[in-house]
Formats: sequence, structure tokens, C-alpha cells
Amino acid sequence: MLQNRFGKLAATALAGSMLMGAAACGGSEESTSAQPSGAASSAPAASGAKVGLAYDIGGRGDQSFNDSAAAGLDKAKTELGLAETKELEAGNGETEAAKEERLRLLASGGYNPIIAVGFAYSGPVKKVAAEFPDIKFAIVDDAAATGPNVSNLLFAEHEGSFLVGAAAALKSKKNHVGFVGGVRTPLINKFEAGFAAGAKAVKSDIKIETAYLSEPPEFSGFNDPAKGKTAAQGMFDAGADVVYHAAGGSGSGVFEAAKAAKGLAIGVDSDQAKTAAADLQGVIMTSMLKKVDVAVYDFLKSFAGNSVKSGSTVYDLKSGGVDYSTTGGQVDDIKTKLDEYKQKIISGEVTVPDKTS
Repeated sequence: MLQNRFGKLAATALAGSMLMGAAACGGSEESTSAQPSGAASSAPAASGAKVGLAYDIGGRGDQSFNDSAAAGLDKAKTELGLAETKELEAGNGETEAAKEERLRLLASGGYNPIIAVGFAYSGPVKKVAAEFPDIKFAIVDDAAATGPNVSNLLFAEHEGSFLVGAAAALKSKKNHVGFVGGVRTPLINKFEAGFAAGAKAVKSDIKIETAYLSEPPEFSGFNDPAKGKTAAQGMFDAGADVVYHAAGGSGSGVFEAAKAAKGLAIGVDSDQAKTAAADLQGVIMTSMLKKVDVAVYDFLKSFAGNSVKSGSTVYDLKSGGVDYSTTGGQVDDIKTKLDEYKQKIISGEVTVPDKTS
């Protein structure tokens, strides 16, 4: 799934030139999602549809969040007979106006539906969807961008993070773990809150290190492996032996730090023991699976079936929207315990906090 880096740069440059021109002219496992709100649309069938996808920072090839969205699009290409797809990327430090023009470029180019990957598109989706009421939009990780033609694809990240937090505590030999967040936002705080709750459920006195790589409106923390490595290295040096990241493309730096420290890391969004560089996969004991691929595919399938609905669909642990990975066998010895926690969350016996206190 990873793109050739030269091709990626060329594609980004082309997209940038197209955006300037537009301005001048003036996301084998099956998931059952929660019931979305809103009325069914009368969109045309997706067979032969032109689908536009606007990535978050890092784009296709980040081995995490964006790649999961790309996997859903790729599956739809194969199974739904899409006529054409167009994928555009966000740049570090870009303005909301740039995101708006990216969405307008797709909409004015006849792409329908259009999927925006990440909460940073909240304002732009709300604005551009209102300008193109006949086009269906979906946005991943945001409930604020509302409209009759907007579908919000949401996740219970805190529930999946609880499970990997429990795994970290069960595997830690030093009773000391860490969390690296890409950007300090309410969304990433959900990951931290769930992770801490899971770790403390296993060991109430466990020490948890926390670091965020950037603060809003600076979102570079999702695409800065060097900064991720420095943050994780500090945690390992302080005594942690397992570090979980929710930092997008910066996670590769966390894995490098884990390898250097002979520690363990926990991936996010995708099964990163499969997607990370081969020499780093062995340090990834598990990943918190956030099935953006399932959400993206489900949305495109509903478009194909003329059943797109506006409003929120939440992919939680019960629906299979979040989970933990077992690639590499490093959590096989604690899987029974993790699955016990999983069932307690699903049954409601355990309620996972979605924010830190």
C-alpha cells in the first residue's frame, strides 16, 4: 500500500498546482456499525462513481491513520466498481482555506462522494458541503461538521486504547509505561484516557509518562518522526519499558526509540506490526486497531446502495470498529485476560473514560 516516495512528491506537487488554479478561477474482518442518524439520501448508485478522498497530514504511506482510510478506498475500488478516484494530501501548517480549496477542487471536478480524513477538515467540510448540496460528503473523526449531505464517521478510540493499556501493564516489567500523542486535542486525549484507564485497571500504581508533540493550531505532531523518537526516548530513559503512540506518521520515531532502548511499542489505527518498516516490526507488541478502512468502505457501499445517511455513525468495540492486534504473537500469553476486559466493556460492566481528569 505504501507509495513510491518520488511518486508521492510528484502527486502532491500536481495537487498543489491544481489547487492554485482553482483558487485563481474562483479512511477478512466484518464490522456492524451503530445505527446512524439522519434520513436516507437519493444519491445515484456508486457503480461508475468518481470518489474523491482528502487525506490528513502524512497522506497515503503514513503506515497508520491515512493508510487505513486508503485501504477502505482500495477495497471499494475492487468490489464496488468505482469509475475513478482522486486522492489529495494535506501539507504541514496549511490553513483551513487550503483545505476548503482541496474539497472544492474535488467537488467542482465532479467527484461524488467526497471523503475527508481527519477532524482538521471540520470547518472546511461544513462550509464546502453547504456550497455543493447535491454532493455527499463524509468526514472521519468529527461530529461538528453537520449538514443534510454530511456523514460523520466516528470511533470509540478510548475503548480500544483501554485494551492496549491493559496489555502494556501486563507486559511491563518495570511498572512504568508511556503515551505519545501527536497533537493535544480532545480526540487524542481519548486515546490517552483509555490507555491510562486500561493500564491502571491492571496495576493501580503503574507510572504513566505522557507527551504531546505539538499544540493546536500546529498539527505537525502527526508527521514528525524525529520528534516522536525524542519524546519516546525520553520515556525509555526515564524507566518506561512500553510506549503507546497515537501520533500518525510520527509513530515510526517511537518504534525507532523502542528498538534502541530494547523496549516495546504499541501501534495505532493500522496493525503496525505489518505496516511498519521490517526492522521495526518486532518491537510492536500490539496495535490499537481503529478500523477507518471499514468506515470508509461502509460509507462507499451505502452510497452504492442509495442508502447514505447524514449524521453520526459510531464504530465502537461492540460493533468491531476498534480492537487490538495479535500479529507477532507477543500478546498471545495475555489474550485471555484482554478478551475478558473486552467483554466487560461490551457488556457495560466496565465504562471507559473518554477524557483525562
